[in-house]
Amino acid sequence: MSRPRRRGRDVHGVLLLDKPQGISSNDALQKVKRIYNANRAGHTGALDPLATGMLPICLGEATKFSRYLLDSDKRYRVIARLGQRTDTSDADGKIVSERPLTFSDSQLQEALNSFRGDTLQMPSMFSALKFQGRKLYEYAREGIVVPREERPITVYELVFIRHEAEELELEIHCSKGTYIRTIIDDLGEKLACGAHVTMLRRLQVANYPVEKMITLEQLHSILNEADESGCSPYIHLDTLLMSMDSPAASLPEVNIQPSVAVYFKQGQPVKVPGIPPCGLVRVTEGDGGNFIGMAEIDDFGRVAPRRLVVEALTS
Repeated sequence: MSRPRRRGRDVHGVLLLDKPQGISSNDALQKVKRIYNANRAGHTGALDPLATGMLPICLGEATKFSRYLLDSDKRYRVIARLGQRTDTSDADGKIVSERPLTFSDSQLQEALNSFRGDTLQMPSMFSALKFQGRKLYEYAREGIVVPREERPITVYELVFIRHEAEELELEIHCSKGTYIRTIIDDLGEKLACGAHVTMLRRLQVANYPVEKMITLEQLHSILNEADESGCSPYIHLDTLLMSMDSPAASLPEVNIQPSVAVYFKQGQPVKVPGIPPCGLVRVTEGDGGNFIGMAEIDDFGRVAPRRLVVEALTS
């Protein structure tokens, strides 16, 4: 007879984890899930084990809205090692070529400028994109190269920080789906010397405040302090969470009165004055502005439910 599945807490919100180097994003996710004893958890945009920095962890109902963070801009700080190319485009891979640095400062700046704005990028074989149901890195580990298509990306800002000997440091603000490792690898080929990433830190996702990031060490410290004092750790832990609708914070808000919300929560489109002409919106209820779900303005100018929070479905 199987044991009943243990149920975690119904905790909802987004934790801005400062992921440490050396663990996968999924490992970091599982650690946070255990610390919060959360019933559900998911992350929004994986970081390589080598990378550190902002990894939003969605808990509970916030997992329903994590897709809006996948579509958001990101900002990174990267250090590249010039003169060496690796098979993974980062320091975890094998060196496949070594070449001298023969470019001038003006050639470096010209090469950097070619990445600014709208460009097309060929995804690395060492990525989590899928081909025929399998992730590309699974093929790569078997020495298999599969067809890939270039994808449109935008580099909104590429800031040159320093170039000392074989090290180059940059800060990059880019659109969703941009692979920093690929930018560095492509840069190395433009400079005819090769390059790979030795340090990568995600500074920001969307407009989340950097100062709200917290480390695993800080979370464990809260647990230890709670054990020593005999208090529940969740009193403190839950205050660290951003709101469950924060992944969609950039979308317009539509506030509806409780009398109208009754129908909206039942899945029915509702008429609301003063709404945007089209697109996705966040829906809140009443004077308190409680978030109850996502909606889309339909062809009849109504607020049509697309995703509701459980509390909204059951209230």
